[in-house]
Formats: sequence, structure tokens, C-alpha cells
Amino acid sequence: MKLQIFALLMCLASSSLWASNPVWLEGKTAQSHEITVYRNASCGCCKGWIKHLEAHNFAVTDVTVNDVNTFKHQFNVPTQAASCHTAVVEGVVIEGHVPAQDIKRLLVDRGDVRLLTVPAMPSGTPGMDTAGAPSDAFRVYSISKDDRATVYQNYSDY
Repeated sequence: MKLQIFALLMCLASSSLWASNPVWLEGKTAQSHEITVYRNASCGCCKGWIKHLEAHNFAVTDVTVNDVNTFKHQFNVPTQAASCHTAVVEGVVIEGHVPAQDIKRLLVDRGDVRLLTVPAMPSGTPGMDTAGAPSDAFRVYSISKDDRATVYQNYSDY
């Protein structure tokens, strides 16, 4: 009985390790950026994404709003690129569960990119990586100032 309790406690203690996939810690740097995130107050995955950003040294201003679509419209987020939250960092719009390391990479060499997005809410992305959640393959897209969309990063095996 003691062995079963110990095994159960070990599983519970390690479950938080499963929830935060180490790939999301890759590319972590000391460099800090201020980012403003617009989200609905009831959205738990948005809070998870904010924790992910903070782990990568982003200074997050968390703005809870009644209608995040107002900000999607204000920042010209295409409908097909939309997700559950919208953020802005150094003039670049970030839509959805974009990994922090991709945001930092873009800020170093942004070219004509005005928006990075992970459309919808793929399971396994930062903030959607809860214990037991599958890690779905997904793409990060960049959208240029003239609205050309290209694949910025592929994630398939992490």
C-alpha cells in the first residue's frame, strides 16, 4: 500500500513536467520585451500562454476585455488567422499561441512582417500544453505588410 501511495505521489508531482514541454524552453534568452496581451477574462489557455511568455522574460501587460474581436479588427487580424487572444510587441501583432522563441527571433529580424499567428488553438502549443494533451503538429505563419502569408515555422515532432 505504501508503495502504491508513493507511486501515485510521484506521478502527481511529475505531471507538471508533462504539462510544460521542454521544447518551449528552447531559445530562452535574457533579452526582455514588453508585450500587451488582450484576452477574455475567462480564458485559461491565454493565462498559460502569458506564463510561457514570462518564462522567456517578456514583461506582459495582461488586459482582460469583454470582446477581444474589437482588438483583432483594430490590428487587422485576418479571420482565417484568428485565435483566442491578440498581443502587440514593438509594433508587431501576435495572434494565438505563438512560441516565445519565434517572437524573439522575429524581433531580431522582422523584415516586413506585421503579424505572427498560430490560427485556431492547436493542442500542445504554449498555453495549450496541459498534462495529457496531445502535441498536434502546427505552423506559425507570418503576414507581411502587404498581407502575404508565409509559413514562418513548422512544429511537428516535439
